[in-house]
This record gives sequence, structure tokens and C-alpha cells, in this order.
Amino acid sequence: MGRREKEFVREITSQEADYSQWYLDVVLKAQLMDYSPVKGCMVIRPYGFALWENIQQGLDRRIKDTGHKNAYFPLFIPESLLQKEAEHVEGFAPEVAWVTHGGSEKLAERLVVRPTSETIICEMYSRWIQSWRDLPVLINQWCNVVRWEKVTRPFLRTSEFLWQEGHTAHRNEEEAEAETLLMLDVYRDFAENDLAVPVIPGRKTENEKFAGALRTYTIEALMSDGKALQAGTSHNLGEHFARVFDITYLDKDGTLKYVWQTSWGASTRLIGAVIMVHGDDRGLALPPKIAPVQAVLVPIAPKQARETVLRRAQALFSELKEAGVRLELDDREEYSAGWKFNEWEMKGVPLRIELGPRDLESGQAVLVRRDTGEKVTAPLAGLGGKVAALLLEIQANMLEKARRFREENTSCTDDYGEFKRIIEERRGLIVSHWCGDSECELAVKEETKATIRCLPFRPEGPPGRCLRCGSQSGTVAYFARAY
Repeated sequence: MGRREKEFVREITSQEADYSQWYLDVVLKAQLMDYSPVKGCMVIRPYGFALWENIQQGLDRRIKDTGHKNAYFPLFIPESLLQKEAEHVEGFAPEVAWVTHGGSEKLAERLVVRPTSETIICEMYSRWIQSWRDLPVLINQWCNVVRWEKVTRPFLRTSEFLWQEGHTAHRNEEEAEAETLLMLDVYRDFAENDLAVPVIPGRKTENEKFAGALRTYTIEALMSDGKALQAGTSHNLGEHFARVFDITYLDKDGTLKYVWQTSWGASTRLIGAVIMVHGDDRGLALPPKIAPVQAVLVPIAPKQARETVLRRAQALFSELKEAGVRLELDDREEYSAGWKFNEWEMKGVPLRIELGPRDLESGQAVLVRRDTGEKVTAPLAGLGGKVAALLLEIQANMLEKARRFREENTSCTDDYGEFKRIIEERRGLIVSHWCGDSECELAVKEETKATIRCLPFRPEGPPGRCLRCGSQSGTVAYFARAY
């Protein structure tokens, strides 16, 4: 084994030994990112950015299909705009980055590096919206935001991250609520059908809702270490920001009214979700729909047969590319076949295609699935169809596997002692009754480090008793420790 092979073939820390270190090993070894000179920020490397681009494209298509248009708003927000809404600024104040100088001159007014764009977008909407004819306003933007986090982890929580944020304005509560729930379902559909990440949609509690929102809805996913992750949120902002920023319109009946607004967003945190839902001790395992490389073709041949095998591999590569498969041909001579297999498995490529002299004689190729490790042979003639079918199978299997894991790691109890034991020993999601009192909610958080992830739309089972205070309750909540 050469020096370069020795450098690559290093053990990834097992999930069982140290899950946090496993995660860091994977994102670095798979070349998704690297640490930047700025504390809390990361460099997204080409493989990681290709993954983000595929996520972005799948989500952007759905956003546009629901009638929204993309726009762009400035990175900098005047302090006076942020200060207009007290609850909003209080919610973000600890994480705000300030610009105080332009060159060597002190600014007359400090600027905020956007932590989110509600305030500056509201300022613009107050200029653009005059009449009911101007509504609804359905705008989305793809951008970066900055939140000065004290504790960071690549993709999951960084001081700067990439996301999309939708901001809409409507005539009334009914339209705004319909929009909020529509976009939550867009997130649910994308997470499950593209990311193969099963999620639980529901409403956030008053303690957990977005600062300044009337209601916040969320999709919650379970990671393979038993912690939950908020994968996307959608907020009904009510008339709150409209009153602060004087966003009014003349309605059909001739009266002046405030608009109802929504905002919703999903970020590069989704990459973290994919890593932790599907990854294993061999590295990444990527769903075919978002994988930068869906299949890798590895020609395997001794020197005397190499030219023949390589020529057929190149032709097969072209055929599969024309069939729409995102494909790499790994014909590097300086690495062994085993080393290549290890690398592409670690990078999470869903399917490996092996082609050797014997395969050519048999008119077939060997296909190896990343999700199950299963090997199958398939005729070279019409291989594109077989590969496409296998990719669909892998996508479906990854979602089903993640669903089974979630079901196996979801517990139900209203007994607080049992709740504490599950949180410490098993983790996962716990479905319990809650009285609706914020004091009980905060007590559970303080005593167990578990939070209410959401109040599901379709609570199951009969009324019970609040796990903390024992009072009669018909409200079901999902609890978990979370990222």
C-alpha cells in the first residue's frame, strides 16, 4: 500500500464510541467542509456544495411550483429597523453581529449583519403594498445569514449559514394560515421524498415559537443518536410586524387594513440531518435524489486487460450519463480497487458499478448498493434502466429504514419517572400528555434537558394526565433532547 493509500485508509470513529467525533470525522473525510480561519464559520467544499445545490434545486422547484418568486434583500439592516420590533430584537440580540465602521469612519448608525430578514423585508413591503390588488406577495430569497453562536458544529449550527427564507403578505388570517401550513407541507414532502428523512409536522409551543410570531409550525426529525433535529419551520406572523412597520392596504370594501404575514425557512442544517439519519461507521450514505454522485463506475483489470476494460467502461460511462445518471468514472491507476471502494462508500455514493475482464466476457456488470451492501449482476445491455430502478429502490429503502428506526425509538408514557429513565437510557422521542402550562414545560426542560419538539396535528389515543403535574390533559406532545 502506497503512502497516499495509508493516509486515506484511517478509521472513522464509531458512532457508539463517540457520536460527536464520528460526525466530525465524516464531514471532514468526505470533504463536505473544512474549518475556516474565522471561529464558528466553515468552508463548504465542492462535494458539500454540490450536495447543497441538489437540496436547493429540489426545494426551489417546489417553492416556485406554489407560486412564489425569488428576490434578494441586503445583507445589512439599519439598527433602527431591528429596534422597531421589541420581541424580535430581544430574541436575536445575543446572536447579532454589528458593523460599526465603514473603512476608517464610524457609521452614523450601526448596521446589523442579517440574522433573518423580517425587518428589512417589512420595510420594503410597507412601500410596495397599497391595495388589495397588490396581495398576496409571495417572495423567497436564497442567502446567507449570521448568528454569532457560542457553540458551533458544522452544518448544524454555525455563525454563518446558507438558507432560504420565504416572506409573504396576505389579506387576512385565513389566507396567511393556509400559506403557513402549505409551506410546512412543502418542507415535509421534500424531507421525506428527497432527503429520505421522515419527519413529524406540528406546532411549536409558545416558549419555543419564533420571536414575534403568532404561531410557529415545525417538522422534526430523529437522528441516529436518539436526538431530535428541527428540520424546517413555518411561521404565521399575524398582523404583528405589519402594525410595527405600518404595512396596510385598502381593501375592496374601502377600509384600510393591516396585512397578515408569514415567514418560513430551511437551511444547510438539512445536510447535517442527512448525515446523521443515514450515515454509519463507514461514513456517509446519501439518498440518490440529492447525492452529487449517484453511481461510481470502477474498472478492475490487470495491466494486460486494462485497455480493453477501460475502453468499454468509458463507453458505458457515456451511456449512463446520457440516461441521466450522475456518474463518476474512477479510472485512477495509482489507487487499488479496494481503496476506491472504501473512498466512495465513505462519500456515500448510493451505487457502485464494477467492471472487469470476466464481466466483459459475461456481458454483465456487478452493482453494489451502499444502503444494504447487496451485490447483484446485471446485463450491460440496457444497464441504464437497471441502474435507474435500483436508485429508486435505494431511495425508498432509505426512507423506510429511517421510519423503522424512528418507530423503534419512540416511546409513550405519562409517568415522569419512566420518562426520565427513557431520556437517559434510550433517548429517542417520547410521546406524553402535557397540561399546556409553560411552567411544566420549562421544569421538564430544566430537569431532563428534553424539550417539547412539537404538538402534532393528529394526536393519538385518549386523554391522559400531564407527565409533570398530573393534571387531566388532552394535549399530546413530542419530547426529546435536541440539537
